[in-house]
Amino acid sequence: MERDLTLLIPEIIILLTVVFALVAEMLRLPRIALTVCIFGLLLATVQTLPMLGADTSVFGGTFRIDTLSVWAKLILLPATVLSLLLARAELAGTDREGTVYVLVCLVSLASVLLAGVGDTMVLVLGILLSGLGSFALVAYPRNDFATEAAMKFFVFASVTTSVMIFGLSYWFGGSGSTLLSELSRLESSPSVAVIGLMAVIIGLGYKASLVPFHFWAPDAYEGAPVSIAAYLSVVPKIGAILAFAQVVRDIPMITNWPLIIAVVAVLTMTYGYLAALVQRNVVRLLAYSSVAQAGYFLLGVVAVGASPLALQSLIVFSAAYAAMNLGAFAMVMLIGRTIETFKGVGREKPLLAVAMVIFLLSLVGIPPLAGFVGKFLLFGAAIEAGFLWLTVVAILNSVLSLAVYLRIMVPMYQQSSRNGELSTTESTPFITTVWIIALLFTIGIGVSAQLLLGNIN
Repeated sequence: MERDLTLLIPEIIILLTVVFALVAEMLRLPRIALTVCIFGLLLATVQTLPMLGADTSVFGGTFRIDTLSVWAKLILLPATVLSLLLARAELAGTDREGTVYVLVCLVSLASVLLAGVGDTMVLVLGILLSGLGSFALVAYPRNDFATEAAMKFFVFASVTTSVMIFGLSYWFGGSGSTLLSELSRLESSPSVAVIGLMAVIIGLGYKASLVPFHFWAPDAYEGAPVSIAAYLSVVPKIGAILAFAQVVRDIPMITNWPLIIAVVAVLTMTYGYLAALVQRNVVRLLAYSSVAQAGYFLLGVVAVGASPLALQSLIVFSAAYAAMNLGAFAMVMLIGRTIETFKGVGREKPLLAVAMVIFLLSLVGIPPLAGFVGKFLLFGAAIEAGFLWLTVVAILNSVLSLAVYLRIMVPMYQQSSRNGELSTTESTPFITTVWIIALLFTIGIGVSAQLLLGNIN
């Protein structure tokens, strides 16, 4: 018991952070709540560092302390800190401001649990905990649009999670255990294995906004505050993808699960970018971009167990995606939600324009940026796993993605119809800090990828 609790110190710190921040919010001290959240998350990140290289589990195998779960904390917790800074810049002085900080930390705790899942009950707990916090965050503005978006999110989540729980009962009935490590017992029951797998794809697919379980995402991102949209596009999504990787590690190959996930990847990438092509609202465009990027993550999931690059590619692309997506959303907070507001930014605010171009080119996968390194590793993992055709589709979609992101980049260097300087949202120190840190990591991961890979084992 003592050993297990020692290995769970980061998760315990996050939980205590949520409790203390909630107390501060009850006392109507939002700044204190924010300080507690940032300090707690950074402390949990530091406490995670000694666990690098660990490969064990706690509480009878229900939660794994391994490469995926450790790196998930090192990526998701700092990303949460940056999201909190964005939220502070956007929501400071509003009612229930401290509640946002508490809910963000709570959803991050759920995402960390998902990334280390070793038991179907922990999987259900992680999705439910993540969903409950996310619904409230989307509804925070308390206007008709945000309320409608949150209700769509809630209904969609309720149905998909219920289906997942029902399907997981087949795994329990077939294997006699809720542990993922016992799924090998399903080798003699392929139909049971497939039913459970489809249920997991539905449950985690909604959380990661995979096609066709993505319908909630564009409305939720548009209805929520931009800072919350940025957060939901990164932390819960990465947690769900890494949970996918944890689950498929133990599924018997008799189900041919890699082919099933490869098909979902193709649908997700292609539909995401095609839908993004017709968007005029930048938040919705980035929402569909986020859907498409989830498809790229699946290239690494497909290769789990078949390529040594699988886990490395998922981790590197997770770090890259967190940096470039948070950076892009920070630019939206500074400039505006529509493509029209981006016209002339390159002439009037050249530094912001260059940063936005770097984030978008990284999302495309242009070298030597972080997105290129992540996608290159994902392509290598998929090829080693025997999915050359999937890699070709992903490369073609990368070309399509350039057309999507050019819809933002080109107007930035067109003549603006405005008279005088660009009227942007006040550039608070918080937003400036976020986009600068995101820019440094977007470039840094790209140029120092070999150093990062050397620490992933």
